[in-house]
Amino acid sequence: MPAGRGQGTSAMRTLISHGVDSPYTGDMMEQQQLIRTGDPARNFELKDQNDSTFDLFEQSGKKVLLSFHPLAWTPYCSAQMKSLEENRDILASLGTMAVGLSVDTVPCKKAWAENLGITHTPLLCDFWPHGHVAMTYGIFRDANGFSERANIIIDENRKVTFVKIYPLHSVPDIQEIITFLQHPTNLRAS
Repeated sequence: MPAGRGQGTSAMRTLISHGVDSPYTGDMMEQQQLIRTGDPARNFELKDQNDSTFDLFEQSGKKVLLSFHPLAWTPYCSAQMKSLEENRDILASLGTMAVGLSVDTVPCKKAWAENLGITHTPLLCDFWPHGHVAMTYGIFRDANGFSERANIIIDENRKVTFVKIYPLHSVPDIQEIITFLQHPTNLRAS
């Protein structure tokens, strides 16, 4: 083996296993089971398109809609994120903050947000460790290297109240989310 070869892999394993506050150890992170309604939310911190840190548990007093999408720059994902931005005021009136999440990088999300005209909705980067939050919530698609298309609502008490996975080639109906937030006992998903 040439000198220095293989050392990068060992160093990367060390960063992954020691540099992340997670329940994972060793070479590979393991996906958790799909989170379900009634489960406690799993906290995380991610950078958004503006390189600001978003911490789920710092959103006290409000509900949070985690809107996972596979990849930036695709038509379905673009429509999904634009629907969050366009309905931001309605969601806020229902005490809810919406965020988009994917495995894309901060520079990618920044350019994409500018292209789409998204100025208020945080687009979070689940880039490194790759798909960590999606894995934590049980929605990472290992074969594809990205998350399911999914909406997960966390309430003010840090409990999961809504979980729905959508077909990849679809746009989640934001009206379904708004209706659920208006009448949470009439509609359950999971």
